[in-house]
Amino acid sequence: MNLYKTFIKPVLFLFTPETAHKIVFTLLKIPGANFFLKIFYKTENNILEFRKNNFFVSNKIGLAAGLDKDGEVVNQLGNIGFGFVEIGTVTPLAQPGNPKPRLFRLKKDNALINRMGFNNKGAEKMKETLKKIKNKNTTIGINLGKNKITPIDNAYLDYKKSFEILFDYADYFAINVSSPNTPNLRELQDKKHLSKILEEIQKINLSKKTPKPVFLKIAPDLTFQQIDEIIKIVKDTKINGLIATNTTIERTNLKIDSEQITKYGNGGLSGNPLKNKSTEIIKYIKSKISDDIILIGVGGISSLEDVEEKIQAGADLVQLYTSFIYEGPGVVKKLKKQMITKNL
Repeated sequence: MNLYKTFIKPVLFLFTPETAHKIVFTLLKIPGANFFLKIFYKTENNILEFRKNNFFVSNKIGLAAGLDKDGEVVNQLGNIGFGFVEIGTVTPLAQPGNPKPRLFRLKKDNALINRMGFNNKGAEKMKETLKKIKNKNTTIGINLGKNKITPIDNAYLDYKKSFEILFDYADYFAINVSSPNTPNLRELQDKKHLSKILEEIQKINLSKKTPKPVFLKIAPDLTFQQIDEIIKIVKDTKINGLIATNTTIERTNLKIDSEQITKYGNGGLSGNPLKNKSTEIIKYIKSKISDDIILIGVGGISSLEDVEEKIQAGADLVQLYTSFIYEGPGVVKKLKKQMITKNL
């Protein structure tokens, strides 16, 4: 019996998505939660280890950014079994994000629509939170974004500031220029802005005694020509890899009725409807890059077949988000066991 799907999920889904999120985080912070999670969910990782250059994870299944925006339950997520946990998106200054409601479940599609807008407590607060972590048990990635009020031409300064503040507390960084929920953010994927951001980040990074791995998270709504330009910038700036992909603004092939979709309004779509699109982009990117560039696949992963599809397309690692909401923490343990059996 799946405890989460039988008992916990039906109760959580009685609440709005954000209220359910708060309930879960409150439970994860209860003393003794780590002990419980370790017993029920953690599995041996070493067979699924991944190491390339200066990047290491204990297993190939990670949590995508957006769930733990401020790094509050990193060890709990590690005890659930994630080999790497990407926290954020974090901005230099705290910001409330977009007006509520801003997160919606598409149950028939195993999908979510969000227009959160980088709600977070800011880089300094995240630093203080991460300082307190004892016995860190997973690789921590920090996903960086820009504040809503920052002009596009000054966006690189936001990424630099957060990078400098949080440098000592991340195992890797992800540069997020692809969320559809901050006005004009996706313009940062253009050559002029993206080159500036990555060059400035790498200037700081390479001045350090031990540079940190840096990844770029891209949108699924790019043309192949735009992807080609991005790949060239990735190669020129010598960052470690790409995360493909963020949420999509498309609303095609959904089971939910169109009137309800219109009611939900704008936002990024994640989950099963994104699966094929992200896989197509992963396959295209892999055909254009060398093996030195690490590729993390994300978008609609909930089964072993989905993991295999992403890896066969060229992904080195995968990340979950929406399936974690629908399937619960047991999905991580299940996938890891199946991957070990299949030697993925």
